[in-house]
Amino acid sequence: MLQTFYPSTECNSTYDIDFQRMYDLGYRGIIFDIDNTLVPHGAPADEKAIALFEKLREIGFQTLMLSNNKEPRVKSFCEQVGSDYIFKAGKPKKTGYEKAMERMGTTKETTFFVGDQLFTDVWGAKRTGLYSVLVKPIHPKEEIQIVLKRYLERIVLFFYHRSIK
Repeated sequence: MLQTFYPSTECNSTYDIDFQRMYDLGYRGIIFDIDNTLVPHGAPADEKAIALFEKLREIGFQTLMLSNNKEPRVKSFCEQVGSDYIFKAGKPKKTGYEKAMERMGTTKETTFFVGDQLFTDVWGAKRTGLYSVLVKPIHPKEEIQIVLKRYLERIVLFFYHRSIK
């Protein structure tokens, strides 16, 4: 049952992912979460995030931010990094992920997802049939509902780590 929430893989940081390798493997689209995946919760895009998206465009990737946040937050960030977006996405519902692939012109075989939460980001990606990369949250300061979910995530990750040994 817990396998429902297991990511395809995990990484310490979004900025540690070998994006060139993913492109070489045939991926052409990346769906990202924003908060605590690319920047601390609520923070604007920083130089690191802006540089990452420039690099991703140079490699040849299409990108899209899929966020449960409201449009002002998502739009502001995406304008800074130059990416398309879907706000109030309703993750973990599949519809946002499917709409993201439609906008990017990619398929589930050529798209992967990067996010920091199991019960929204990863579960939604997995339900949609996407390869998912779970990254560690950038900053410990989070909204109370996320803090509570993190306790449950620890249990799932404990069993996930046991299963991959």
